[in-house]
Amino acid sequence: MSDALMGTYKRLPVSFVKGEGAWLWDDQGKRYLDALSGIAVCNLGHAHPAVTAALCEQAGALVHTSNLYGIPKQAELGAALASLAGMEKVFFANSGAEANEAAIKLARLYGHNKGIDTPLVVVAESSFHGRTLATLTATGNRKVQAGFEPLVPGFVRVPYGDAQAIANLAERNPNIVAVLLEPVQGEGGVNIPPVDYLTQVRDICDRHGWLMMLDEIQTGMGRTGKAFAHQHAAIKPDVMTLAKALGNGVPIGACLATGAAAEVFGPGNHGSTFGGNPLACAAGLAVCRTLAADRLIDRAAALGTEILNGLHAALDGVPGVVHIRGQGLMIGVELDRPCAALVGQALEQGLLINVTAERVIRLLPPLVMDTEQTNQLINGVATLVRDLLASN
Repeated sequence: MSDALMGTYKRLPVSFVKGEGAWLWDDQGKRYLDALSGIAVCNLGHAHPAVTAALCEQAGALVHTSNLYGIPKQAELGAALASLAGMEKVFFANSGAEANEAAIKLARLYGHNKGIDTPLVVVAESSFHGRTLATLTATGNRKVQAGFEPLVPGFVRVPYGDAQAIANLAERNPNIVAVLLEPVQGEGGVNIPPVDYLTQVRDICDRHGWLMMLDEIQTGMGRTGKAFAHQHAAIKPDVMTLAKALGNGVPIGACLATGAAAEVFGPGNHGSTFGGNPLACAAGLAVCRTLAADRLIDRAAALGTEILNGLHAALDGVPGVVHIRGQGLMIGVELDRPCAALVGQALEQGLLINVTAERVIRLLPPLVMDTEQTNQLINGVATLVRDLLASN
């Protein structure tokens, strides 16, 4: 790796130069099964022909103008996302952190418009919302925050999955204006809340006039077997953020809003030089169309069940396996000990996985994975886990 790069990543000893579907090839010609999808980014797999064609066509016509002017592709993608989510307005950014920054700013302005001078946003323990100063403050992980103090004020933290803890805040925090949550916590360890959690939070927000804001950056665009994970609970947030899989690798983020939240921002309240430019929006449109045309959201639900069943069959009852959980193609295998070493061992065997929260193997395979690849993933992970637990 180049010495000119800042040391912000502890990179694995591999460089990829080519991809196709669920496969990646390194610069030595070795092939790897990608069960991480660039951390839930390449839901359509690598080098998807529809995205490639859209990028080539748009790059040959126009890459960038400015949000000072109309951008037809942006308007088209905004309408597609609003329709898919049942929401009204969209602001486009370049990343998930920027989308969450937009949501936090929106919540604060919403509060100020109601006469609240110091608006507060409720966030959860073990959450992850980004690495800007506001989003790392919202994040429930001290390791992310350490060394970047002073942090941004205006956040109140509660345990994840505990709706009553949120309800209890109303009595002693009259300045609360919003609740920001992930429908499923990804970085926190693939944490899936109780089935009625989002419904209860929606009710609490309605009772107190708070905005319900959902970070769907990792869960959105079909990852959990629904277009957006909150749809499993049959509720709708006031604000929702997207990024990652929206561009299948092309940087793009979005903050969607409906109801009163959709009318908060006016000219000059927020902006982005590159946000929603023609190239990024062309990729986003190709993703939306492909998800629908190829029924990949339904496929994510079916493949997720298949992988979970396979992992349960292989690992249930194995001492050291604490929990196997998932929603669609967002799957976690929790062990009773740290297991980061599995990432390197899997790499040697041609399998890309991730370990988060120290003890959780996180699987985020592309929605286009086939049966043979699915079986390879199940067998590969099961073997790695068994070998690790047998050696300790």
